[in-house]
Amino acid sequence: MKKDTLDYEALLPEVDERLKNSCSKEQEQLFYNNLKEAGFTRRDFLKWTSMITAALTLPPIFEPRVAKAIAAIAPRPTVIWLHFAECTGCTESFLRTINPSIEQVIFDTVNLAFHDTLMMASGKRAEEALDSAIAKYKGNYILVVEGGIPTKDDGIYLRIGSNAETGLQRLKRISKDAKYIVNFGTCSSFGGVQAAYPNPTGAKGVHDILGCEVVNVSGCPPNAVNMIGTLVHILLFDRVPPLDLSYRPIWAYGGRIHDNCERRAHFDAGEFVQEWGDEGAKKGWCLYKMGCKGPLTYNNCPRYRFNQGTNWPVGAGHGCIGCSEPNFWDTMAPFEEPNDKAGIRIPAFGGVEATSDAIGELVTGITIGAVGVHAAGSIIKAKAEKKKKEEEKNKNDQNNTGENK
Repeated sequence: MKKDTLDYEALLPEVDERLKNSCSKEQEQLFYNNLKEAGFTRRDFLKWTSMITAALTLPPIFEPRVAKAIAAIAPRPTVIWLHFAECTGCTESFLRTINPSIEQVIFDTVNLAFHDTLMMASGKRAEEALDSAIAKYKGNYILVVEGGIPTKDDGIYLRIGSNAETGLQRLKRISKDAKYIVNFGTCSSFGGVQAAYPNPTGAKGVHDILGCEVVNVSGCPPNAVNMIGTLVHILLFDRVPPLDLSYRPIWAYGGRIHDNCERRAHFDAGEFVQEWGDEGAKKGWCLYKMGCKGPLTYNNCPRYRFNQGTNWPVGAGHGCIGCSEPNFWDTMAPFEEPNDKAGIRIPAFGGVEATSDAIGELVTGITIGAVGVHAAGSIIKAKAEKKKKEEEKNKNDQNNTGENK
């Protein structure tokens, strides 16, 4: 891990001093007015801040401080949001929901100084707005990057704006004055589909180009909670959250999909969908045999889902494709077949729900809970194979004895 822990309770005095010096009654009132107009009560907001506090793995004592930071800190953080080689799906996922979400209301209160997709200006006026924002907030803005960056032949395969600036030039020019760099989506984090083999444009993620500290909020697309949670951490502590080796926030990407999946019990029980539409699919059984990459993928999709927590791919009946992992287009494909190279051991003999009578003497002395379901399944299988060989040997010996007589 790069930075796997922070002593948050030790940071309390620093946080309180920051809130004391930065919070504005006017900003707080404006925020709650915006919430009310969007159909949310103060109680709704406090429930949401409890969820974000828990998601960030902060002690409960931080709940009122998180609420205060979101509602009242002034001036609001400035965000410059750039698009490069991508499909705009990350922005769409963040903004396109049936009803306004609290995440959207919060983002509406941020000083969004530039966003290629959302701003009304275009051409020369858009470039002037961008240059003005960089000059005005130099050294203090959060740069959000969406999309991979072509680097081959000096980046000529992506040109942006009225000055035909390459994506590579644009990234380097604007990132050097940013206080924080947050990559939203797998394309800006790791290159994405543009960087998949044979990668004809030499597309890369932002860190591979700049080499400086970034925050990778990966996913194709990521959920809104991971983006907002990262911004809340920066807002509250004026620093990025602890990161893993792939520069992803550990609070969001520290656990495997497999370990929190709603279908995990079916995996443990050896209950798998064998083909699309079969009885197992109708019963919500495990999708590993249909190619689910949940055992190889780190993300919090099962907990927070998408579209205000409505659903997520596995819940909708399709396996995880590992989209938050580096190079997933190459390493996780084919998406609808198990990854044989992963070494995943599937529970045998009916899984952990099999009775001792069904397994018989093979499990004598084995404590499945202590050994773990994967290891236990392997041990059971090995013992079964050993017993089978012994039985075959005894049978052969008996046949040989009969022939000799």
